[in-house]
This record gives sequence, C-alpha cells and structure tokens, in this order.
Amino acid sequence: MADRKDGAQTPVTESTIRSEDWYARDLVNAEFSNVDFIDVDMTELTSQSTVFTDCTFRNVRLNVSTHSDSAFINCTFSRCNLFNATFSRCKMTGSVFDGCALDLLVVDGGNWGFVGLSRADLSSASFVGVKMREVDLSQSRCQGGTLSSCDLSGASFDKADFSRSNLTGSDLSSLDPLTVALKGAQIDDHQAVVLIQSLGLIVV
Repeated sequence: MADRKDGAQTPVTESTIRSEDWYARDLVNAEFSNVDFIDVDMTELTSQSTVFTDCTFRNVRLNVSTHSDSAFINCTFSRCNLFNATFSRCKMTGSVFDGCALDLLVVDGGNWGFVGLSRADLSSASFVGVKMREVDLSQSRCQGGTLSSCDLSGASFDKADFSRSNLTGSDLSSLDPLTVALKGAQIDDHQAVVLIQSLGLIVV
C-alpha cells in the first residue's frame, strides 16, 4: 500500500460492500463513511454532491465514471481501474492511489491536496486548474500528460518523469529540476525563471 502523508495510518473500515453491481448507478447527495468497497463494478457510475469519507476501494472498476462536486476524503484506492474517469470540482484531500490504472483520467478543478500519487502512471491523464498542494508525485510517470494551471506548491516530485508533459501555469516552486526528467516539457516564461533560480542562477 502506498504511504500516506507524514506516515498517517490507513483509516479503519467498519462495513463492507463486496462484489456488487453498481453499473451506471446515479448517486446524488449520498454519504458513505468507513466503507470497504471490494470488487464492486462502478463502471459508468455518476456521483453528484456525494461524500465518501475514510473509505477503501479495492479492485473497484470506476471506468468511464463521472463525478461532480463530490468528495473522497482520506480514501484509499488500491488496484482500481479509473480508465477515462472524470472528476469535476471534486475534493480528494488526503486520498491515496496505489497500483491503479489512471489512463485518460480527467480532473477539472477541485482540491487534490495531500493526495498520494507516488509511482502512478499519469502519462495520459489531464489535471487542469486543480489545487494539489503537497501532493506526492514522487516517481510518477507523467510523460505526455497534463498538469496545467495547478497549485503544486509543496509537492513531492523526486524522480518523477515529466518529459513532453504540459506544465504551463502550474506552481513549480518546490520542483528541483536536477531530480526529475523534463525533456520536451511545456512551461511558460514565469516557470522558466523559477526553474533557473532553483538551479542557483541569477536572472538579470
């Protein structure tokens, strides 16, 4: 299981939903707390203003699911498939993704602060306008992906690969260009200055 920020423990679940068919289910204003979802089919599920708190998702299929104004607070996603899933204005604070398929994941706005994405394959994922303060992107594979106009202040980037990625407009103040791959990445003028200064150079 991927590590949580500051070594916090994975929340203890109190109930289990196992092997159920939630295909194309529509969740509106629903609330789930300390639930362990195991082998549940949530393909094409939609959630609106729904809150999951301290829940665990194990081998859950979230393919082509759509979530808007929902919250997944301090949740754990283990071996889940989120192919082409969309999260709009969602709160994912403190959640962890471990061994998940995130191909074509789309995240539009929202708060993904303190989220664990270490070693994640984000090469086809798109994050635009997302608050991602202190997110863990260490050893993540983001080559060709999009992390645009995101607040990445305090993020962990060690050994991440951002080759050919779109980083324009994002806060790169905590990125050490000597510890990541950046070949072919798109950045703007302000970010270029920040990266140059992080190398100890003086822009005149």
